[in-house]
Amino acid sequence: MLQERLVTANNRFTFMPASINNFLDLAVPGVRALQPYSPGKPVAELEREYGIRNAVKLASNENPFGPAPLAIEAAREALQDLARYPEGSGYQLTAALARKHQLDPACITLGNGSNDVLDIIVRIFLTPQHEAVFSQHAFAVYPLAVQAVGATASISAAHDGERGAAYGHDLAAMLDLVGPATRLVFIANPNNPTGTWVDSETLESFINALPDHVMVVVDEAYFEYVEAQGYPDASAWLSRFPNLIVTRTFSKAYGLAGLRIGYALSHADVAGLLNRVRQPFNVNSVAQAAALAALGDEDHLQRCVQRNREGMSRLVAGFDALGLSYIESVGNFVCVDTGRSGADVYEALLQRGIIVRPVANYGMPNHLRVTVGRADENARFLNALEQVLHD
Repeated sequence: MLQERLVTANNRFTFMPASINNFLDLAVPGVRALQPYSPGKPVAELEREYGIRNAVKLASNENPFGPAPLAIEAAREALQDLARYPEGSGYQLTAALARKHQLDPACITLGNGSNDVLDIIVRIFLTPQHEAVFSQHAFAVYPLAVQAVGATASISAAHDGERGAAYGHDLAAMLDLVGPATRLVFIANPNNPTGTWVDSETLESFINALPDHVMVVVDEAYFEYVEAQGYPDASAWLSRFPNLIVTRTFSKAYGLAGLRIGYALSHADVAGLLNRVRQPFNVNSVAQAAALAALGDEDHLQRCVQRNREGMSRLVAGFDALGLSYIESVGNFVCVDTGRSGADVYEALLQRGIIVRPVANYGMPNHLRVTVGRADENARFLNALEQVLHD
C-alpha cells in the first residue's frame, strides 16, 4: 500500500502522507460504489481451505467434457509461436464465423470472452445521462457494466409465473421502461442464472417495437445447448434490425472458458464502433486457434449437448425425488429451491467437497445454481445434497 506521496516545493521533493480515501475520491462515482464480480470458488481454493481432495465444481456453467480434441491440438501448435503478437484482426476466425452465420466479416467483433464485448458495448452507448433496461434476475455483468460508466439501470420485474415462466424476462414490462434516455436493452436468451428463455415470436415483436434510439443486445451465451421448439437464432434477424447486437461465446458448449474468447454479431457500422474501442490484441493467438478448430468439430459439440441433456434429466429427477422445486432450464445449469437459506446449503456442500453457486445476489436467496456435470459428478452432488437436507 502506498503510504507517502511525492510533492514538489521550491524545486525540492518532499514525501507527504497519503490517505487511501484520496484515491477513492479520485475514482468516478460508479466505480467507487461498485462491488466486484464474484466468480465461482475454484477447486484448488476449496481443497486448500477445507483440506479436501477430489472436489467437484458445478458452479460456473463450464463444459465438464472439455474442448474438442481438434481445439486442444490447435492450441498446442499455437503455443510454439508465443513470442509473436496475435493476429489483431483475428482474420481466420472472423472469416470462419462469418461463414457460419452467413454474414459479412465486417459484422463480427471478437472479444476476450463475451463479457469483454458486453463491456465494450456499454462504454460506447452509455453515459451518466443515459440508461439501460434489463430484467430482474438477469446476468450480473449487466448491472456491473452499467454502474461502472455511471449510467442508470432500469430493472423490470420478472414474470411471476402467471403470464409467463416464473423468473423469466417479462418483455412487456421491459418495453414499458424504455424512454427517451434509454440507449441499451439487455436480453439474456436463455438467461443466466434462471435458464429461462424467450420464444421467437415474442422476442421479434419486442425488438420491432423498440424506438430507433435504442440498441438491443441479445446475449446468446448458451445458444448451442438449447433444443426447445420456438427458440430463436437472433443473428438471423440482423439484416432487418440494424439496432440489434447478438453476443456468443466459446466458453460454454465449446469448452474454452480458460482461453476467454467470445464475439458479437451486428450491423457492420455497429461493429465498426465496437472495433474502434476494442483493445488491440484482445484475443490471444492460442484462443483464436482453438476457437477456429472448435468450429470444425461439430460432432464433439453435439456429443456434449447430448450428455448435457442426459445430465439435466438426472439432476431434475433427483430434485423431484427430494421434493425440491426448480426452474426449468434450457441451458447447462439449473436453479433449485432448497427451501431454506441457499447460503447455508452451499456452505454445507462445500464441506462435502461440492461447489455450486448461491444466487442470493440475484434476488433468489433460497436457490442454488447447479451446473450439469459428468454422470459421476451429478451423482455425488445429489447424494451430498440429500445428506445436507436431512441433517
